[in-house]
Amino acid sequence: MNKNKSKNFVMNLFKQFKFGSSKEGSNEEDLEKIAQQEQKQFPFETLVAATKDFHITHKLGEGGFGPVYKGKLDDGREIAVKKLSHSSNQGKKEFMNEAKLLARVQHRNIVNLLGYCVHGVEKLLVYEYVSHESLDKLLFKSNRREELDWKRRNDIIAGIARGLLYLHEDSHNCIIHRDIKASNILLDDKWVPKIADFGMARLFPEDQTHVNTRVAGTNGYMAPEYVMHGHLTVKADVFSFGVVVLELISGQRNSSFNLNVDAQNLLDWAYKLYRKGRSMEIMDPTLASSAATDQVAMCIQIGLLCTQGDPQLRPTMRRVVVMLSKKPGNLDEPTRPGVPGSRYRRSRRPPGLSSTAGSSVESDFRTFDSSSTSHTATATSSAALASSTVSAASATATSSAAPEIDRHGKRPMQS
Repeated sequence: MNKNKSKNFVMNLFKQFKFGSSKEGSNEEDLEKIAQQEQKQFPFETLVAATKDFHITHKLGEGGFGPVYKGKLDDGREIAVKKLSHSSNQGKKEFMNEAKLLARVQHRNIVNLLGYCVHGVEKLLVYEYVSHESLDKLLFKSNRREELDWKRRNDIIAGIARGLLYLHEDSHNCIIHRDIKASNILLDDKWVPKIADFGMARLFPEDQTHVNTRVAGTNGYMAPEYVMHGHLTVKADVFSFGVVVLELISGQRNSSFNLNVDAQNLLDWAYKLYRKGRSMEIMDPTLASSAATDQVAMCIQIGLLCTQGDPQLRPTMRRVVVMLSKKPGNLDEPTRPGVPGSRYRRSRRPPGLSSTAGSSVESDFRTFDSSSTSHTATATSSAALASSTVSAASATATSSAAPEIDRHGKRPMQS
């Protein structure tokens, strides 16, 4: 599919795809014609047969906007089908957003959108099936952690980095994912990582240095400048990537870090040990027999570079990919990790810190105001209870209003 043809398809697709429109019936017929021309249309009956009528035994989980089912097509291909919940208004936005952004995205480390289906009130997205489920289930929720030896974890880190580099710099437009976390990294039968769930992703305008937007993401993975000010750049994804790297190495989840150590979270623990020359102490004990210690130490340092409080000092994903592709050697010295509500002064670049560590232009955040910590997990329970009554008019772009969090731990996408 050439770029012009693909672009026209996407424009036509979402011109016709108006939820709740009085012309929804005719629009859906037009959508089916467009999808058929692009060979992205799946008949509803095909998906019913593939999933055994969406049987409970085929259910893989509950996504941000509805259930996900495993299916098998007549040609033998295994698929995952996301089914939009009829009652989810937020899900409608995420459904359209995900379909729009993934329509032209093709990369080995990004889950492949195969097509669409609209049938009456039913709206579905069809993906390739990824056999090993999500990274968090293997890393945090099962007795299969030992299957993730160091080689596999190192390959997963490199694969996620390449996928993000593609989104940020090599795709048709710069795409900021906004929800990079272990549960949104799927692993195929060859343990290749694939970035999934683009419901909250944003296109990044080429002529802007940042976007001010309502916060959307998951606690423990969001960059401080984004949590505090809604200030979104690609460096927000870089921060989330750094958290995933440190989680992969330690086997600990940042959002529920509870080791009996003098640290407020995983990032703080890793940084304090790094400063003492004891960074290897964060390594998951199951890696003891398989880890190449020099590689582990390098990845810890990269994770800390990516999670620095000052977004300008974080490396770009291109820089990260370059660092990961080289033999372990001298890297920049990381500064303190970012924590929402903490204060920091704009760091002067330490001696030896290269100018390639970060390239995006950020607004001048001299401090993070600790009075604005309403975006953190401690202030979300009451907001979540009120989420059903919040009107669209209240969805402003100010950083002082605490966003709601749904039961999946996400902050809803408001813009």
